[in-house]
Amino acid sequence: MEIKIQKSYITLTQALKEAGIISTGGQAKWYLQENKVLVNGTPEKQRGKKLYPGDKVQLESQQILQII
Repeated sequence: MEIKIQKSYITLTQALKEAGIISTGGQAKWYLQENKVLVNGTPEKQRGKKLYPGDKVQLESQQILQII
């Protein structure tokens, strides 16, 4: 799934919300504790992690979010 951003970056929480994985920002903390999330191949637990165009987020469900 591609996520288009209007600014120079988007946070991991915003990307998860945009993809419909979570519905509120408060769910991000729980989601990241309970599920394996990789940002560019590196495990990530920071919900405020800044994502830039070209970054890839891989979720435990094997879904991949491409930031463009």
